[in-house]
Amino acid sequence: MQELKDKVMSILSGIKYPGFEKSIVDFGFIKEVEVDNEKNLRLKIEIVSASKDLANELKQNILNALKSLDLNKIMINLIQPEPPKEMSNSASGKNIAKHIKHFVMISSGKGGVGKSTTALNLAISMAKLGYKVGLLDADIYGPNIPRMMGIDEKPVISGNMLMPVQKYGIEVMSMGMLVEEGQSLIWRGAMINKAITQLISDVAWDVEILFLDMPPGTGDAQLTIAQSVPVSCGVCVSTPQTVSVDDTKRALDMFLKLNIGVAGVVENMSGFICPDNGKEYEIFGKSGAVNVAKEYNTDVLAQIPIEINIREGGDNGKPISFFEPSSVSAKRYKDACVKIIDFLEKTNADNSSIQPK
Repeated sequence: MQELKDKVMSILSGIKYPGFEKSIVDFGFIKEVEVDNEKNLRLKIEIVSASKDLANELKQNILNALKSLDLNKIMINLIQPEPPKEMSNSASGKNIAKHIKHFVMISSGKGGVGKSTTALNLAISMAKLGYKVGLLDADIYGPNIPRMMGIDEKPVISGNMLMPVQKYGIEVMSMGMLVEEGQSLIWRGAMINKAITQLISDVAWDVEILFLDMPPGTGDAQLTIAQSVPVSCGVCVSTPQTVSVDDTKRALDMFLKLNIGVAGVVENMSGFICPDNGKEYEIFGKSGAVNVAKEYNTDVLAQIPIEINIREGGDNGKPISFFEPSSVSAKRYKDACVKIIDFLEKTNADNSSIQPK
């Protein structure tokens, strides 16, 4: 029966997890494959989504794919997590950094839309509202946060824990602080996943809210975080262009499949504020993110214009939310944080609401 079992695994390796580019075998969801002498197949599969629709879709895809084999019976034991009553932070079995009340995942469907800029300025704006805030740069391949914050020092070790760097009122950790500048990380998915979980579990975070600056797209890193910690909500970053909006839909769909509540969409480059006359021009289109937010029944947290000071602040390590609080963008980042707090309060079923320090 080993030959038949090998054929089963070969077919399963071609079945993508709904909404992602990798297969259920690549993600490690296949826990048991047994074929008895009567050609009865027993599969044990464990996924991270509580969605029944996703489970049914996956089962049907598996059954359809295995029709080509000479099997007598196919029995699929598909294990899912229990769906939370609300977006609570008390998910069972997730033991990493339990003292952190809320994990906020900042994602984008594609690169180049200002996701890291958004994550950084939201974190600083949230801290200015009086909350204890951390920022994890989980973009292992492209860790930009250290440069954007002007951080040159390496984190120190206390006991067996890394101490986060503190700057601009927030705690920060990034792989960019642990490797030499310009050094590439040519790592496989398993190494990336381990690095991300260690940047949460092996760092001495002392925060209420941890912003997670995710790599672009929908892949290993997002799935690893969803498996490791109870993500309280997701924020999707987009721009008005149709191409960006198409990818935003994929990111929002990913949140749904991972059972992560969406606090809203931040639309970057929503307009250009001319330094000569102060007028705002919609050079990249209008309302792209607004329309997709309506489609997915979520809110637009902020529409952030192109301001020269945002680019200069990112290059020079001087974030606009900290150094120019009266700017248009800084005010909009602050308003977005108020909306995120409101979302967390409304969806937090276990009454572990956060309060300004």
